[in-house]
Amino acid sequence: MMKRMGFVFVFLFYIAFAVIGQDKLAIPINKSVNQSTLFGIGSMLITDTYLSPLEYSGISLSLLHERLNSSSLLNNKLVFQQQFFLQASSTNNPIGNAKTYFGNLDYQLNGFYPFIRQNSFRLYGGVGADFALGGIYNIRNGNNPAQLKTSINLNAALLAFYQWKLLTLRWQVSSPLIGAFFSPEYGHSYYEIFVLGNDKGTIHFGSPANQRGLRNYITADYPLGKVTLRAGYLRNYYRTNVNNLITSISSHQFVIGLVFESLNFGRRDVEKNDWLKSVYYE
Repeated sequence: MMKRMGFVFVFLFYIAFAVIGQDKLAIPINKSVNQSTLFGIGSMLITDTYLSPLEYSGISLSLLHERLNSSSLLNNKLVFQQQFFLQASSTNNPIGNAKTYFGNLDYQLNGFYPFIRQNSFRLYGGVGADFALGGIYNIRNGNNPAQLKTSINLNAALLAFYQWKLLTLRWQVSSPLIGAFFSPEYGHSYYEIFVLGNDKGTIHFGSPANQRGLRNYITADYPLGKVTLRAGYLRNYYRTNVNNLITSISSHQFVIGLVFESLNFGRRDVEKNDWLKSVYYE
């Protein structure tokens, strides 16, 4: 009798675990969204011959927010990346008697496809769009003290990951291919452009012949409890040569911040699943 009861108990125990296992397999796998916010500090070199023939150097600060998430496109292999990059600097001329201030807001949207996935190494190639809006202000100039810097470009990018124990190393590089950017002619005042409407020759087709850029990004992630610490090096370079004017903006920065993993659900997901609850939609 005891043997029969033991056999029934083991059989029911096996059935229960089999049902639970099937339920787990029935739940779709959702990849989490990797989000990070980093603060950067470093050096900057600025040359803008519309404002001054001299090179200005100084300190630069930045704030970078990044979002990396998977997509259902291309057999669930496509990865989307968004980067919001805010940068500001205060620079001086070589003899220190004039200042130039720089500010820029940059947004990048990239799509990456995996080329290599071997053990702890992954390599992605991708393309994306880059929108930038900023300006340079020279306090010494009277008639033309500022220069608007805005552009829109199609970028090419590479992204690589290497996992070593708890440390995740990442390298990313991107550069503009084609696009459009704003630049006046020498002595062409902004009063003429925006008030009088004389804006001829201010919008230019961008290519490697007259516009070059580079964003080189190297980071290391290390988990600390429920968050992850990210630190690294960020290199930004942008140069245009048009209308006999040269603009060169170059920075080297150390960046550090925190990384979070999150799951995103839409309202329909909340309504279709009893195990999802929203504080907004009830």
